[in-house]
Amino acid sequence: MTALSANAIGAKVFLIGAGPGDPGLLTLKARDILASADVVVYDALAASALLAYAQPNAELIYVGKVADNHALPQDAINALLVRTARANKIVARLKGGDPYIFGRGGEEALALLEAGIAFEEVPGVSSAIAAPAYAGIPLTHRGMASSVTIITGHESADKPASVHNWKALAASASTLVFVMGMKNLPDIAANLLEAGLAPTTPAAVIYRGTSTAQRSLLSTLARLPEEAAEFSNPSVIVVGQVAALRDRLNWFEQQPLFGKSVVVTRAREQASGLASLLTALGAEVLEFPTIEIRPLPEYSKLDAAIARLSGYTWVIFTSVNGVRHFWRRLHYLHKDSRALAACGIAAIGPATAQALAEHGIRPDFVPTRYVAEGITDGLLSEHGKTLSGAYILLPRAAVARDALQKTLTAAGAVINVVPCYETALAVARKEEVLQRLEAGTLSCVTFGSSSTVENFLTQIPPKLLKQYPQTRLAAIGPITAQTLRSYGLDCHIQPKEYTIPALVDALRNELP
Repeated sequence: MTALSANAIGAKVFLIGAGPGDPGLLTLKARDILASADVVVYDALAASALLAYAQPNAELIYVGKVADNHALPQDAINALLVRTARANKIVARLKGGDPYIFGRGGEEALALLEAGIAFEEVPGVSSAIAAPAYAGIPLTHRGMASSVTIITGHESADKPASVHNWKALAASASTLVFVMGMKNLPDIAANLLEAGLAPTTPAAVIYRGTSTAQRSLLSTLARLPEEAAEFSNPSVIVVGQVAALRDRLNWFEQQPLFGKSVVVTRAREQASGLASLLTALGAEVLEFPTIEIRPLPEYSKLDAAIARLSGYTWVIFTSVNGVRHFWRRLHYLHKDSRALAACGIAAIGPATAQALAEHGIRPDFVPTRYVAEGITDGLLSEHGKTLSGAYILLPRAAVARDALQKTLTAAGAVINVVPCYETALAVARKEEVLQRLEAGTLSCVTFGSSSTVENFLTQIPPKLLKQYPQTRLAAIGPITAQTLRSYGLDCHIQPKEYTIPALVDALRNELP
């Protein structure tokens, strides 16, 4: 989609459905509009991860509404949308679920229409459909239900009588879906029973459907109010024969890491791969980037090394970041992969090798052990047990372990260590992690390097982690595990192969 701008299309408000909780359910159109919007107005039910799609300079305005606690009343939200659009802005109004299904999107559209502001509704996946689906409840099913009725469960207690025709609902043989009805669940059940539905009619409740906090319960219409007493909104209530399929088709809550919360301490630029794999297995991921990857203030050493690439025997890349920042500088100097034609290329592991492959380079050597010693042993094997006379370029972080440099130098090589990026302590979600630790709801903290251990422990002290042994600590490899132990902490989980997929596999098999 072409980037939108107010100069090109004029001021406009997009009423966007954010979906029910799983960020992956956002539509492509919604994502592209978020990336172009000048202002994003979002509510409490829109997944916070979606804000990452907003452009860096976008103004983010929270107007969340939950029961009895409104950041802004609806009239004020309507006025805000009109006011921001009149400032010649593209405005993305991000709403949970679908804007037009109990989302008051119609009211906002009418307010914009009355003010003469152009608007567009971008449908979203409604929780009324998605939450039952993730709980294993198809709303229609041959022989059980051929229609669906979606009903608000949030009727005001001040109304003299219900607006619902309970007799018609009970007689319809339709699947009944009540949205935001937990407060009124006893009345909903009583009204349906009085209207003629059998007490044994299957009924289910799904809390925060499609999110990693999802919980669901299957019961009967008569027993559901008592058995679901601990459930709260946002929840969806399903009444009808299809609810009985929940115990057989409940795929989402059966995922290997469902119910586990895992902290990812990798740099934000690197976290997505690990986070995606964990999320695909059902885990709740808390990104806690302890490292921020930054460009260097100046590149004279790297530029000089690139100018002399033809004189190196080997160029050894020890991280994906090293590859990315090396190539950025290569492109800046109007060079490409051909500049490395005379060199042997080594990568410390498969992820680094894949990063090189994206630039058309197939490494000449990848060790079987993804540590410094593995590279040195492998190169010694390639060169007949000596590296004497080998001239090796090592582009890496400005501050890094010198184990590889030492082993290569001891083997006779001449090493040129050149920084191509730097790391800094990142601002992380300290308070949230502390709260999870104290509540006993933090399953695991993962570490991808010694620096992530050290930086994490500057914010979460080792003595605090020792107080909560139920939170497991996982390290990608032996060096990182040893760093944990140097602080007096146990490394509970460590894969045999020092890769992200292997780490995820270890978590899958070893997290209690």
